[in-house]
Amino acid sequence: MSLPANHPLAGRYVLIDQIGAGGMGSVWRAWDLRTETFRAAKVLGQHDGGMLLRFVREQSVRIQHPHVVAPSGWAAEDNLVVFTMDLCHGGSVQTLVGDHGPLPEAYVTVLMDQLLQALDAVHGAGVVHRDVKPANLLLEATGTGRPHLRLSDFGIAALVEDVRLTRFPGAIGTEGYMSPEQNEGAPPDPQQDLYAAGVVGVYMLTGLEPRQQDGVPESRLKPLLEAMVATDPAQRPPSAAAALDYLRRVGVPPGAPWQADPEPPEVFDQLGDAQVPAWAGTQGPASGGFGGGTNPVTPGRAGTPALGAGAVDEGSPGSALTIAIVCFVLALVLAGVALFLTLG
Repeated sequence: MSLPANHPLAGRYVLIDQIGAGGMGSVWRAWDLRTETFRAAKVLGQHDGGMLLRFVREQSVRIQHPHVVAPSGWAAEDNLVVFTMDLCHGGSVQTLVGDHGPLPEAYVTVLMDQLLQALDAVHGAGVVHRDVKPANLLLEATGTGRPHLRLSDFGIAALVEDVRLTRFPGAIGTEGYMSPEQNEGAPPDPQQDLYAAGVVGVYMLTGLEPRQQDGVPESRLKPLLEAMVATDPAQRPPSAAAALDYLRRVGVPPGAPWQADPEPPEVFDQLGDAQVPAWAGTQGPASGGFGGGTNPVTPGRAGTPALGAGAVDEGSPGSALTIAIVCFVLALVLAGVALFLTLG
């Protein structure tokens, strides 16, 4: 997929360098000309009805919380659709465990506290994430200090209030992190996210993928994690808030006690520094990156043909029209699916 190098997408976002890829498209570090900050930009190209549905679902989640990374805006130009969110520099929990191995109990306790805070906010907004896993738990680059986790990727999230209106054929999620009922195609429920979070907790303590795990290891977290990964949803904590309350009664350590370890966990800056292109209209390099401010970045790739005009950005008069068009396309797709299911 050809992407613009020296041309702002939708007249606003300058794509700098690719930092990830997934089933929906690619993820880029982008310079926002309006706010003069760096953002993470997920670019969807060559989209079909299913991808558009997932895109609309993800960009519709607007949860403001320090431990959640949700889309903050979107735009479209020609065949490209993009939505933007905060840029996290520290990789993910998967990256951290891959580099360090099993994490200290105190460190895991802090991360679980932050993850449960995120789930409490998400569930409070009436959303079930459905894909809680280490790769979707992003980190700020904090070195050996106290970590800062943020739950990301709402591409298969579902609204609880829409469950009664929607059919969910088959399992949707990531193998190993799906609860037994989710694996059997049950409608989305917050209990499924708690199960996945429990599996993540065991992963962080042991460094083992779900298929390699053999129960919950001995630790102060064991009673909570065993409850969270219970096969019967009724045996799990009734909510993320209840699990968080239990965890805090067990005790979340202040500061960074793991720094006394011979080899403490360290969250490195995975993106590095570079320079804002001069043509983008900025006054030299900027600093920061997570959430606000800016970071120096590398110049964009040259030689890619610029896209045409006709962009739509969040807050612009044309955004409602574009949303209506996308929703109309999705309605046709869903109608076709419903007809297929009825006839089948």
